[in-house]
Amino acid sequence: MSRQHATPETRSVRLLKVGEQVRHVISELLMRQIVHDDVLTAHTISVTEVRMSPDLRHATVFVKPLLGADEDIVLKALRTHTAFFQKEVAGKLKTKYAAKIRFLPDESFDEASRIDALLNDPRVVRDIGSPAED
Repeated sequence: MSRQHATPETRSVRLLKVGEQVRHVISELLMRQIVHDDVLTAHTISVTEVRMSPDLRHATVFVKPLLGADEDIVLKALRTHTAFFQKEVAGKLKTKYAAKIRFLPDESFDEASRIDALLNDPRVVRDIGSPAED
């Protein structure tokens, strides 16, 4: 029986699926407050995305505290407990290797706010015109 070769499309689907599984595991750990850390229990943290490396050995986890409050403190607490998260993710997922986790702040909300502010700028609105003029 011939082995099917993975295309870039199938590899990316697999990466997305594993990344989503990792996101669910970490979200559940934070939601159930299994990590014994005062900073993490005091904040509501959203795990917005997990990007896996092609070999599934590295996971970049993007997080955002509620309303962006105390982002640096929350990231420091998460990075302190990285080994715990790696162990829990490896235990829940049956992958060949345990992914090395790296926590980063999610800047997409800030970027979206910046773009929204630019679009609502009076000079831009004046240049674009109102939709009724078309």
